[in-house]
Amino acid sequence: MAISKKAGKKAAAPKTATTNIAKADWKEGFKKKQVGVSDMTLLTTISNDSINENLQKRWTNGEIYTYIGSVLISVNPFRDLGIYTDETLQKYKGKNRLEVPPHVFSIAESAYYNMNAYHENQCVIISGESGAGKTEAAKRIMQYIAAVSGGQDNNIQEIKDMVLATNPLLESFGCAKTLRNNNSSRHGKYLEIMFNTHGEPVGAQITNYLLEKGRVVGQVENERNFHIFYQFTKAASDEQREQFGLQGPESYAYTSTSNCLDVQGMNDTEDYADTLNAMRIIGLSEQEQNEIFRMLAVILWLGNLHFQEMDDGNSRITDAGVTDFIAYLMEVDSAMVQKVLTTKVVETQRGGRRGSIYDVPLNPAQATAVRDALAKAVYNNLFEWIVSRINISMKPRSTTAQVIGILDIFGFEIFEDNSFEQLCINYVNEKLQQIFIELTLKTEQEEYIREQIKWTPINYFNNKIVCDLIEERKPPGIFAALNDACATAHADPAAADNSFVQRTAMLSSNPHFEARGAQFLVKHYAGDVMYNISGMTDKNKDALVKDVFDLIGSSSNQFLQTLFPDRPDPNSKKRPPTAGDRIKVSAGALVDKLMKAQPSYIRTIKPNQNRSPTEYHSKAILHQIKYLGLQENIRVRRAGFAYRNTFEKIVERFYLLSQSTSYAGEYIWQGDAKSGCEQILNDTGIAKDEWQMGTTKAFIKNPETLFALETMRDRYWHNMAARIQRAWRNYWRYKNECARRIQRFWKNNKEGIEYAKVRDYGHQVLGAKKERRRFSLLSYRRFMGDYLDVSGNAFGTELRDACGLGADQVTFSSKAQLLVPKRGRSSKLSPRFLVVTNKAVHLAMMTQNNGQNRTSLERKIPIITIKSISMSNLRDDWLVLNCNTSEEGDPVLHCYFKTELVANLLQLTQASISVVIGPTIEYAKKKDKKTQIQFVKDETVQKDDVYKSHTVYVPSGELATSVSRPRAKRKPGVVRPITQGKLLRAGGPSDKAKNACRTKPTAQPMPGKPVQLVSLIAVNSTRATAAPRAPPPPAKSPALPLPPEEPDVELYRAKFAFQGQEGEMVLQKDDIVELIEKDDNGWWLVKKDGEEGWAPNNYLELVPKKPKAPPAAPPPPARRLPPLTPAAPPAQAAPKITATVRSMTADASAKPVAVFPGLAPSNGSATPWKKFATPAGDSTDTTPANSRPSSSLAARPPPPVATKPKVVPPPVAAKPGAARPPGKPPIPTAPRPISGSIVAQKAGVMPAPVGQMDLAAALAKRAQRMTED
Repeated sequence: MAISKKAGKKAAAPKTATTNIAKADWKEGFKKKQVGVSDMTLLTTISNDSINENLQKRWTNGEIYTYIGSVLISVNPFRDLGIYTDETLQKYKGKNRLEVPPHVFSIAESAYYNMNAYHENQCVIISGESGAGKTEAAKRIMQYIAAVSGGQDNNIQEIKDMVLATNPLLESFGCAKTLRNNNSSRHGKYLEIMFNTHGEPVGAQITNYLLEKGRVVGQVENERNFHIFYQFTKAASDEQREQFGLQGPESYAYTSTSNCLDVQGMNDTEDYADTLNAMRIIGLSEQEQNEIFRMLAVILWLGNLHFQEMDDGNSRITDAGVTDFIAYLMEVDSAMVQKVLTTKVVETQRGGRRGSIYDVPLNPAQATAVRDALAKAVYNNLFEWIVSRINISMKPRSTTAQVIGILDIFGFEIFEDNSFEQLCINYVNEKLQQIFIELTLKTEQEEYIREQIKWTPINYFNNKIVCDLIEERKPPGIFAALNDACATAHADPAAADNSFVQRTAMLSSNPHFEARGAQFLVKHYAGDVMYNISGMTDKNKDALVKDVFDLIGSSSNQFLQTLFPDRPDPNSKKRPPTAGDRIKVSAGALVDKLMKAQPSYIRTIKPNQNRSPTEYHSKAILHQIKYLGLQENIRVRRAGFAYRNTFEKIVERFYLLSQSTSYAGEYIWQGDAKSGCEQILNDTGIAKDEWQMGTTKAFIKNPETLFALETMRDRYWHNMAARIQRAWRNYWRYKNECARRIQRFWKNNKEGIEYAKVRDYGHQVLGAKKERRRFSLLSYRRFMGDYLDVSGNAFGTELRDACGLGADQVTFSSKAQLLVPKRGRSSKLSPRFLVVTNKAVHLAMMTQNNGQNRTSLERKIPIITIKSISMSNLRDDWLVLNCNTSEEGDPVLHCYFKTELVANLLQLTQASISVVIGPTIEYAKKKDKKTQIQFVKDETVQKDDVYKSHTVYVPSGELATSVSRPRAKRKPGVVRPITQGKLLRAGGPSDKAKNACRTKPTAQPMPGKPVQLVSLIAVNSTRATAAPRAPPPPAKSPALPLPPEEPDVELYRAKFAFQGQEGEMVLQKDDIVELIEKDDNGWWLVKKDGEEGWAPNNYLELVPKKPKAPPAAPPPPARRLPPLTPAAPPAQAAPKITATVRSMTADASAKPVAVFPGLAPSNGSATPWKKFATPAGDSTDTTPANSRPSSSLAARPPPPVATKPKVVPPPVAAKPGAARPPGKPPIPTAPRPISGSIVAQKAGVMPAPVGQMDLAAALAKRAQRMTED
């Protein structure tokens, strides 16, 4: 930034010395403008308050994602930010996380890339409390992997569709509305996507954890049952309602007791359709879907069974009709259903032998418990069956190479009433926190010590003591105490609870446990939780009574029996596993899977409890920041190293980046792997403080360094290919330059004559009648005709279709402007496309429709209806096509190529159209309304002309009798050197040290790889370099360089200042110019500072040539000393070859030589020079460059137009021109050339192929001219 001026100080003058510019650093590419800090390892102050402040600042500005190193922190926005579109997804494809802003897509890309690059299993662990956005993050990861994993095979696409279909299906059966979250996952799942060696998904598997089945039979106020019950009861078909007796959700106790039937922002009917579609994608048959909905109906109707207490205290069912309908749905006997729900079979035992069997009646509370247990068991087993059925459909189709796992599990829960379900959920979260500590804190520090890496240790809380408190057997933990209580008092739940209360006293020695009578407190990593013991032992047993299993076994519904495959053996003395045992085994298996994969972490945070997109509760978030351990994570991240790997792996990955370890892609390092690794890191220019060498591994501190190494490796082969491409492009550039010169010769001497004839005819039509533009007098102006290239490019094709030309030949096309009347104000020019065929004149216009340009035909004027063409006698570009009387009136056009347009229309009509030229133009504005446009000279108009209120203001032009200049003559014998496409380097055979290549070293085996045979090529090249060479010839004394000869050209000095206009040379007094061409009309073509232009000869005077100095005397020959030793015989001089130039004539029958083999113009034209466009701005007309074809862009741009001042010195001679006889001249007999091939065919010579010419004939003519000179 420049220093601003202040009072009393002067701005410092700029230094003229060369400033040393610092070399660009690759780290600059990672700095991005952002809100807050995108990676909190860069925070200046590390504290919970600073973390919270940064998260709040980003969340308020819609930035919900933040990094701590490679850990992603996500704060739930509770609104749609539009950041999960396909366009956003593509921005993260193939990018490392520092190239793009933080996003869940970046975590998915990192996992997918690492799996393919390092061939290691990956897992994404998503943690956080309920409602923080874990399920949404898991869905977005699946969305990204499905989009980028590729694969065109039908099986691969089918797997992708199934993986995505699991989301709506499992959300319907496993999610529910809670007080904290409208779509809370009431189960945990671990999705494993299996990939082949090409990174394509070939299968998937889902593992289910701890479904909250208690929600089926009861919910707290303003919560809901699982979504599927409300979807099914609201959107079921009429057939299902008839078959299952289905009614609305308000009719069932299990869905209506919580007084919450609808959820804001959720449409149960649409979600039900998505669920059915997901079932079809997964492959569930119609029969299987029908059985699933039958089980849901059984559960709903079970909830409507009510029990009434009789006088003896026993219970009876109040409505027998409900019992009969449940029996119909379960396909069992109705009486058996009533018996199972109201009585209990008790069997006595004596000495291990069976005793008597009694039917014990149940009171209403006991009967309700049996009913609820049956409903929970049916739903839980139904959910597990759906998961297993999904796994069968997604079974791997081929061999699995790697796996990416996505863990979406329930978050930490603290309620007012916490029971066994919360204990299990919080236990699993403790295990996940333990993994996080093991992998990111404890294991990392232990590895630094083992590898002898210098770093600063960080203190952290290890929650292993809390995990042991819950799961250990010796000393017994909470689960073990629960199992013992269930075993000692299994018949009475209250007695079992009391037994557990007594056993909790033994756990008080643990500092994270406090026994408080009928409650106990556990100090979790996320906070202290008070658990109620009442009913906990019964939930831990989680077993159905034998009568219920007998009822299910008697059913004739095979699907229902499939849901209960494992029934307890009454003769077995082994205690069945409890719910605590099952969750402990499942958590252990999950930990084992996660420890075998490379983890990525997403830590989700919930900003408020009201699901509000604007509320940010700092106190609640500070609590989450504390128990998630974000502060310790930042400290470890800043003190540790982001990447580490063995020396062999790093050398194998990055040996290409050092010239000491690689040559032409081969490994050449002869030392050990550790020294090779160190050499690579040194040669890549990485700072010493960015890496350390351990005993077996190399450690890289920042991920930026690793990403830079990966980028350099990716670019290595790209750079090698670029070298080959550069040489190839140089070759083609040289060849194209040769071709352009040949094409230029072809254009000027063949087709240019035909176009010039058309131009001459057009000037004869308007000669002596209309003032001319100065630029139209230039000699190299050609009438090309089809300036829009309607027959060639894509826009031309669109224009042809819009005008409906069909097979009609386009004779003229260009951009033009049409005078459009405006109501109540002056008419206005509007751009149009003008296309002329042999039948009609077409006016097309371009409009915008929904942000896209659309070309349409506005008017079609048949040529036979054009009676005359009206033009003014000034130098303007206006003309009117006077047609027969029509409702649309006569079109008033403004066209830069007016002369060519008039000539073209006269040729098409055999000169039957009259050309009316005068000071005014009369036209029909409407059918019976005639209007005139007046033309007035106005020298204040800077360019073209100005229209206002039926008057056109035009500056003065050249005389109407002016004629075009003759074609400029080329200087004979001047051959300009080719300056593009040089194939040789600087230097020559005598400068071998400069261009010498590095000797190819011997290839070495990779570290840790088997030794391979050395390539014979390397041996041969070594022998070739070791061969003795002949001594160089003695050096000659350097001769003095001769002064350069002055060019033999005529120089002229300007006697007066001359302000030239377009195509003319601007001169100042005493300017020296070089004469290029003399013309008899008083104008000379001169050259100054590399630019050419016309100047009046009476402004110039000849500069006398300087006399040539006599040649200097040659220096005396150096005295030659005799050799001290016999010299070797001098090398034989190469024979001198004298080139003889013979006169050659062109052979018309010679075979054409291909200049552009395999290349041809896209429109089939035989004039390839028309297709080579020059840079933008090169033009020979005042028409915008985009309105002309490439053929009209081949000339040099004219100098800027300036107002010609009044000259005091002698008057300038008149420009070349002669008076033309008035009247319309006859049409030339020569037809308009269509292509060079047609002309050649008429001459009896076979034309050269498109893009080719007779190169031998052209070279022969050139050699003949050189001989004559």
